[in-house]
Amino acid sequence: MTMTDNDGHSGDIGELIAIMARLRDPQGGCPWDLEQDFSTIAPYTIEEAYEVADAIERGDMVDLRDELGDLLLQVAFHARMAEEAGAFKFEDVVVAICDKMVRRHPHVFADASFADADEQTRVWEQLKAAERKSKGEADTSALAGIARGLPEWQRAVKLQSRAARTGFDWPDHRPVFAKLREELDELEAEFDRGQRDHDHLREELGDVLFVAANLARHAGIDPGAALRGANAKFERRFRAMEALAAGQGRDFAALGLEGQERLWDEVKRGELTQS
Repeated sequence: MTMTDNDGHSGDIGELIAIMARLRDPQGGCPWDLEQDFSTIAPYTIEEAYEVADAIERGDMVDLRDELGDLLLQVAFHARMAEEAGAFKFEDVVVAICDKMVRRHPHVFADASFADADEQTRVWEQLKAAERKSKGEADTSALAGIARGLPEWQRAVKLQSRAARTGFDWPDHRPVFAKLREELDELEAEFDRGQRDHDHLREELGDVLFVAANLARHAGIDPGAALRGANAKFERRFRAMEALAAGQGRDFAALGLEGQERLWDEVKRGELTQS
């Protein structure tokens, strides 16, 4: 059963595939769509995934529906370009993911059973390793298969999680805090050097961020979601400061740091009062 919207669209995935083919038709298609290739579309694919995450974060189901549609369009776009190149079709993408999901869930689609979620995760990784081996990949490291195109904070957590499965991990959060303090001290020392080495400074800053990602992993918190929350809080408070200054007939930029910090404290107090 499919739903039909006010414009008469049925919700059939075949219609989306047909629309994408029309957009890419050299005879009467869209000039912008025709100019694109995999590399130019990839950034849009990543952007749409983040917009899906943003809609989820805001709890906006209408926006989530629309953003999921935008993300689905990206899949259709890549599949159409692949079909034009004679590589594969959209249907092949569907078949591949269906095969993978059935293969990786033997406890659902076959007779396997797992004692708990940890055992299921271990088997999942074993299945993925077997898949890589069947494709001729020679990398047998516990870190094999982690995509280099991931956002670096996400890749850091994946690297740490994979290493932890081999036992290479701190027992709890306390040693992670100690390591973070150590890395912060090293970063501060590099900042305080008379003549800074930019490469070394970047390395020390990277160490701090890597340990911070590890701390998020030990807390069971997605560092990307945490940073999105921090960004949203900063933006909300900054805009509130600007509004307060404007309401007082003052130019925010002309207040100086001390005056701006007073407004910041006022905004924070207001938030605490409201909560």
